[in-house]
Amino acid sequence: MEIAELVVISIQNATQAFNKSDVSLAEEVIANDNKIDELTVLLDELSIQILARQQPVARDLRIVVSALRISASLERMGDMAEHIAQLARYRFPDKVVPKSLRSTFAEMGRLDVLIATKLAELLRTQDLALADEIRNEDDEIDELHVSVFDKVLGETWKGEAVDTVDATLASRYHERFADHAVSIAKKVQYLGTGDWAPELAS
Repeated sequence: MEIAELVVISIQNATQAFNKSDVSLAEEVIANDNKIDELTVLLDELSIQILARQQPVARDLRIVVSALRISASLERMGDMAEHIAQLARYRFPDKVVPKSLRSTFAEMGRLDVLIATKLAELLRTQDLALADEIRNEDDEIDELHVSVFDKVLGETWKGEAVDTVDATLASRYHERFADHAVSIAKKVQYLGTGDWAPELAS
């Protein structure tokens, strides 16, 4: 799916822009999000046309409805990548977060890129083992997300107010990016097995 591939590119570039204060990459992510939005609209319009003209039932109906929901989640993943890139652009030439948190965010970014890559593969191949891997990596991001909050709320935190806000927002964007991927994985698994698997819910 082209949208999923664009999301992979967006989170790769957003992560690099965030970690390296690369404003040109940040601008690429922001421009790329417009492409994701446009493709999402096209897919939604196609799905609505199929519903109106062909009136699908049973599995075909589930596929069309799932396509609508998956496209919405992919669009939100693109938005999260854009938000991460915007933080890098706003803080340029400075780093977004203090040195004490940079390794944590580098790992969150690495995991988000891995999740996006596996999600694109899942959508392409329907290999349901990837859904479990995505969920496990999302759990790792959740733990890192909690660790960021523990850090900025701890007594040893020396960051300014803007550092606290930026770290909190950035952590939330990374965490939500992964959550949307889990939501998509859940829908793909449901289409493949008929098992709703609520433990995969975001």
